[in-house]
Amino acid sequence: MAKNGIFTRLKFVIKAIIAAVTSGDPVLIGTGGLHGVALTSSETGTNNVEVDVGQSVYDLSVKGIDGAGNSAVAIGDKLYYTAADTPKLNKKVTGTPFGYALEAVAAGATDTINVLVIQ
Repeated sequence: MAKNGIFTRLKFVIKAIIAAVTSGDPVLIGTGGLHGVALTSSETGTNNVEVDVGQSVYDLSVKGIDGAGNSAVAIGDKLYYTAADTPKLNKKVTGTPFGYALEAVAAGATDTINVLVIQ
C-alpha cells in the first residue's frame, strides 16, 4: 500500500487497469479526468491497480514549471497532471486538474511536497 499518504478524509478505492504504475504515483483513470494516487503497484499481466480517488493529502513529486517555463509553486497553487512530463504534477493548465500545493517548490526545481488531491 502507498506509504506517502498524509491525510485521507474521503477515501474511495477503485480497481483500475493502468500499466507501469508504482504505489504512491499520481494517476489518471480513463479520459474523463478521474484521478488519484495508486495504493498498489501494477500487477504484471493484468495491470490492476487500487487507486485512492477521494479527497486526501499525499507526498507527491511536483515540478516548478508552467506552460511558459520555470515557475515557482506557492502554497495554494492549483496543480495539474501532465501525462507527458516527469514528474507528472506541475502548474501547466493544459494538464488535468489534480489538486493544490500545500508546500512550495522553487522555479524549475522538483521536490516532494504535500498535495491536497481533489476531484
